[in-house]
Amino acid sequence: MKAASSARQSSALRPLFPLAVLLVLGSLATSAQAQSLVQLYEAARGFDATYLAARSQYDASLAQAAQARAGLLPQAGLAAAATWARREVSNYGALDGNSNNQSATLSASQPLYRPANRLANEQAELSTDIARARLTQAEQDLIVRTSQAYFDVLAAQDTLAFVQAQKTAVAEQLAAARRNFEVGTTTITDSREAQARYDLVLAQEIAAENDLRVKKLALNNLVGRPAVEPRPLAAPVTLPELLPADPQAWVDRNLGTHPTILLATRNLEIAQLETSKAEAGHKPTLDLVGQYQVARGPNTVLPVAGNVRTNTASVGVQFNLPLFAGYAVQNRVKETLALEEKARTDLEAARRGVDLSTRSAYLGVVSGQGQVRALQAAEASSQSALDANRLGYQVGVRINIDVLNAQSQLFQTKRDLAQARYNVLLSSLRLRQASGALLPEDLLPIDALLAK
Repeated sequence: MKAASSARQSSALRPLFPLAVLLVLGSLATSAQAQSLVQLYEAARGFDATYLAARSQYDASLAQAAQARAGLLPQAGLAAAATWARREVSNYGALDGNSNNQSATLSASQPLYRPANRLANEQAELSTDIARARLTQAEQDLIVRTSQAYFDVLAAQDTLAFVQAQKTAVAEQLAAARRNFEVGTTTITDSREAQARYDLVLAQEIAAENDLRVKKLALNNLVGRPAVEPRPLAAPVTLPELLPADPQAWVDRNLGTHPTILLATRNLEIAQLETSKAEAGHKPTLDLVGQYQVARGPNTVLPVAGNVRTNTASVGVQFNLPLFAGYAVQNRVKETLALEEKARTDLEAARRGVDLSTRSAYLGVVSGQGQVRALQAAEASSQSALDANRLGYQVGVRINIDVLNAQSQLFQTKRDLAQARYNVLLSSLRLRQASGALLPEDLLPIDALLAK
């Protein structure tokens, strides 16, 4: 009986070592070729199709905006023509003959007063801010997506390590139960319970391995690199404090430059200019026009037969005043006024959405920090419960299933704690994104928490 108790005690002390060994060896194995979050983000900037498409759209939007300036600049054109004609007059053969005509015309115009063109150019200048805001949104989205994929891999690695450590602990407990049964100190129930738990952990290990492969594949596809190994968090982990610790401060932080609000503001300003442009349909236009023509053809004026060359130059102003367009202008104004009100409502909705998302993200960070503290306490409590169950099992007041449950609870708590830490870091990035303040430099504090 004493020998069985000693064997049980030694088996109860061993399960703690595999977890530490797995974590340390895993950290050492990845440190040689592991990449930091900043490195993988830079790789994603040059490979991610969604971001590259957004950047190309930004370049196209800038070129499209520049096209509106053409309505204020001079226009010039060159035209040339050549004709051949055969003339036959009945009963007047002397008037029959062939004629060749050639001409070349250079024309130019300069808008002097075209209010619609000027308003269109102002709209184009505002649209560049919209293009820039959309590119900023795409960049912030890439930061969050890269961080999400990065921590998904770390969480999957932790889950696999904890499951493997739990498998080792359960295997030790199964071996102890079998030895105790053989010497007659326990019943077959302990062995069967340990065997059932061991089979369950094997299934969890298979699922964890597959989940890790899927998460790594997603990260590889995001950054365009094979066999990416993200650097884990350094131990012990000290998460940064949330500053400022006031949700209203985060809401007011970047109201003037928030991409979503800036985009809605520019859309409203463009809609207001569109109304002015529609009202300009009643206004006159004034252009400076000029033309120079060189023509060569048969002489039709002078008594001398043959071809003559004519040079003609002209310059002047062209005035145009629309009088009636079938109420098209009036109805266009009504349409633009309705669209202007829609843009105003969209702006208000954007402000409310930013306020809600920022406050929600702030509460997510606060809640995550509270979960980390609670899980740290739960980890210590679970360790104490496991030690107490082992001791109770040694003295016969606890059964094997109690020890197995305590082990499972400890490893589950460790996994939840690791995931909670990752969620806090991700939530801090989402908070900055919601407030419109997320920049690539915000990844540097997270990089400082990673193992070197």
